[in-house]
Amino acid sequence: TIRPVRRSYYDPSSAPGKGVVWEWENDSGTWTPYDMDVGITIQRAYEKQHPWVDLSAIGFCYVIDFATMGQINRQTQRKRRVRRRLDMVYPLVSGTLPKSQSWPASPGAAAAPPVPACTCPQKGGGGAGRGTLPLSGDSLFPPRAYAVAQQLLCGPWALWGRGCLLPVLTWSVLAPLRVPTVPVKNLTGSSPVNPALAGEDGAAAGAASPRVGGQAAPVGQVLGSLWVSGCSPQCHVFAPCAGITGILMSAAGLPVCLTRPPKLVLHPPPVSKSEIQSIPGISHSCRKTTKKQAKKGKTPEEVLKKYLQKVRHPPDEDCTICMERLSAPSGYKGPQPAIKPDLVGKLVKCSHVFHLHCLVAMYNNGNKDGSLQCPTCKTIYGVKTGTQPPGKMEYHIIPHALPGHADCKTIRIIYNIPPGVQGPEHPNPGKSFTARGFPRHCYLPDSEKGRKVLKLLLVAWDRRLIFAIGTSSTTGESDTVIWNEIHHKTEFGSNLTGHGYPDINYLDNVLAELAAQGITEESLAQEKD
Repeated sequence: TIRPVRRSYYDPSSAPGKGVVWEWENDSGTWTPYDMDVGITIQRAYEKQHPWVDLSAIGFCYVIDFATMGQINRQTQRKRRVRRRLDMVYPLVSGTLPKSQSWPASPGAAAAPPVPACTCPQKGGGGAGRGTLPLSGDSLFPPRAYAVAQQLLCGPWALWGRGCLLPVLTWSVLAPLRVPTVPVKNLTGSSPVNPALAGEDGAAAGAASPRVGGQAAPVGQVLGSLWVSGCSPQCHVFAPCAGITGILMSAAGLPVCLTRPPKLVLHPPPVSKSEIQSIPGISHSCRKTTKKQAKKGKTPEEVLKKYLQKVRHPPDEDCTICMERLSAPSGYKGPQPAIKPDLVGKLVKCSHVFHLHCLVAMYNNGNKDGSLQCPTCKTIYGVKTGTQPPGKMEYHIIPHALPGHADCKTIRIIYNIPPGVQGPEHPNPGKSFTARGFPRHCYLPDSEKGRKVLKLLLVAWDRRLIFAIGTSSTTGESDTVIWNEIHHKTEFGSNLTGHGYPDINYLDNVLAELAAQGITEESLAQEKD
């Protein structure tokens, strides 16, 4: 699979320019950085001393409260801790910003990325010379390691040409990694280069910076490789896994142990059909959904009448929908419902009070499925349904245990939703939508609580609440199928991404998220009825 890539530029006064990183605490208790654009938005509000910032303007239903340093989910009201920390700043770009670059440039482009040129400071000229380091801060190396390397290799006490990085160091790293080298020509002579990084003709040009088609190549194309030069005129391309920190430690005479990173395990070992079992107490092993139309014959006023009591003497407070006083007419300026703007009603369960005019307008702007959700406390009236596009949900037991649940087997859920055309309930009716990453595999422990979660997920699936159509928080793509505030575990044998096991709080958290969508054990009885 080939996908385009790009490098973005930000103002020096923004969060990355100042080295500011905003992070949220995930379910495993570790910290995850926000996407760059989200972090910039949060930092901008923080610098302006705003008490909070609403991220809905950039497509996220979260509010960041700076007083408590917390993230609040506007739909479920779930709170997470956030923090602000300082890291190394991103490097400045001198001169005119290069044009946006992506690879491949066209469908007929070459099947391999352009080769980054060798930038070693060679004796006799032709290289980058002292004072430059081949990689920028957006390489795969940690920013702090890069800063140390910048000082050691490019400072006034630079090690280049002083015999400190001996050829034996090169081979001590290359030999155990078995990185193949082949002699190719550059501007300064013969240089062994990793053939995986060489061009079609095997040539690597000794330019001051990587170039593609006469333009400076994005540093991301270097992919973390490191050029090291000693007192010989040869250079060697190190495998990215060697790491600049290990190389510098070895150069200083410190012991270095090359280790592999933890392995990401997304899927279990292969399972034959004979090993797959149905789940006791749950009929069938597959559910399909189609577009369910809202019940016809009832006007919005008739629907809301079931959930409201009229208030003759409104309290002296604001309507939280239009923000006008309840004693004054509704301030809603959109299409006018067929109801007087000064009438006020109270929801029977939670007792929150609103203009009837505003509630009708809110209902008309929603799914119009006969349900209502209080905009203040999120209490649900009726049966809430969503806008999930048609698809299929499969579920069964596989004979493998999840980390942290060694005493039971695993429930595997497979969601499959094809791309299609948006309906009238979606953000852009008539426009096509994409469905990336399907089929999606998710996992639950085959325990009593795990089966309870599965039964409630089946209700959520039937009510079209698992997925929605919107903008992806990971890729930024719009008009695509996204998760809808009910978290799933998609990593089987590890928890490197925060979407796996062990996670002792996950089952309780997902039960709370289902309850926020109006799905509880009472819903199971309703489904049977």
